[in-house]
Amino acid sequence: MRAIPPDGLPVPPQSVAEQLNLGCFCISLDRRELADALDRAVRSEGFAARLGASHPTLFSNVPVFVPSEMLAQMMLIVGAVEEAARLPAYRAAALAYAPLSARQDFGPLGAFMGYDFHLASDGPKLIEVNTNAGGAFLNALLAGAQRACCPEDRFAVRAPTESDFAERVARMFVAEWQRQRSKGRPALIAIVDDMPEKQHLYPEFQLAQDLLEKQGIRAVIVDPAQMVYDGQKLTAEGQVIDLVYNRLVDFSLDEPRHAALKAAYLQGAVVVTPSPHVHALLADKRNLSLLSDDARLEDWGLPAAYRAVLRNGLPQTVVVTRANSEDLWRERRNLFFKPARGHGSKAAYRGDKVTRRVWDEIVSGEYVAQTFAAPTVRNATVAGESIALKTDIRLYTYAGELLLAAARLYQGQTTNMRTPGGGFAPVLQVTDSGPSPE
Repeated sequence: MRAIPPDGLPVPPQSVAEQLNLGCFCISLDRRELADALDRAVRSEGFAARLGASHPTLFSNVPVFVPSEMLAQMMLIVGAVEEAARLPAYRAAALAYAPLSARQDFGPLGAFMGYDFHLASDGPKLIEVNTNAGGAFLNALLAGAQRACCPEDRFAVRAPTESDFAERVARMFVAEWQRQRSKGRPALIAIVDDMPEKQHLYPEFQLAQDLLEKQGIRAVIVDPAQMVYDGQKLTAEGQVIDLVYNRLVDFSLDEPRHAALKAAYLQGAVVVTPSPHVHALLADKRNLSLLSDDARLEDWGLPAAYRAVLRNGLPQTVVVTRANSEDLWRERRNLFFKPARGHGSKAAYRGDKVTRRVWDEIVSGEYVAQTFAAPTVRNATVAGESIALKTDIRLYTYAGELLLAAARLYQGQTTNMRTPGGGFAPVLQVTDSGPSPE
């Protein structure tokens, strides 16, 4: 007989994935194998040791189990979002509040799109879209360093091999180049961020550089303040840059230190991916209010099948205004508040934690309010103690195709990559018709 909770409703049966996430520890991270893979990837002995010392909570010891049908539903949501973003009326609405630098479309679709999900009993919920989604290169190596003490055929593990991932990445950057330049391939790719060596994920830039060079594409890591644009070509330390893999969080390139890059981008002298245009169409969080407005999508001509996917897959989202602020304050316990052009969970707030002081900042700023979608839980152990970690799932995609699925484990209001026992984790697919845990 199943337990009856206090509200009198029966406890729903757990899926195989839920049971595994709560109690399976027979697959764990082989840190020695991961260290060898990291050192090998960048051809530098001791790279992994230095990474472990500087980023002790970057990788979790446990994987996250996800039902295969859930992953398929997530990809349907990705497809519906990108289909909506092709509608002329949607594009006009999204670009109406975009910066001027985002108005021009040069063709690229955006390398390493990141779609972040929480998993609910009625299906995955898309909580955020990112155009500078970090972690893919690290997660590609992490997925291959899992140690199982049970037969591997118990799980439908579908992580790409290192070589498969590398080939997909190279094809993606060549495709981005050809969407703007029609043919050929870039001779030099610049991996760009402010003061890159001081960035938390700088080791990933090194992995990206090495992967591209092994695929026959020269790559450099560049601070945009070092760039020079002469009206025809963009250079850094005398080298002509053909394509920029953009990891900046200045999504519109408006900061003075990005002036050379912005000028070259606006004149089409360099291919930039992801670009201000792609960020404006997909990653500005105000767009979630468009995508969760079924009546407006119907008026704009989005087919019923896509609208049905978005109705179930997107938490209701509205832009915070002074006109609706009192209603939102009353409903805040069921809401999550995010800055429209924010990144990395910065200045994002769970509604039940918001004070009046913070609320005044939210109302006076550019924020959206999203119906709260609770994350699922993955149990882990730290120093012999059991802990419960919140989980979100990130899909790295290109042109609507899945490149890699990964998870982030954390405690607190938002993902932070600093929780003991947490960090990046591989996604292992299971089916409810498959074997149950022993």
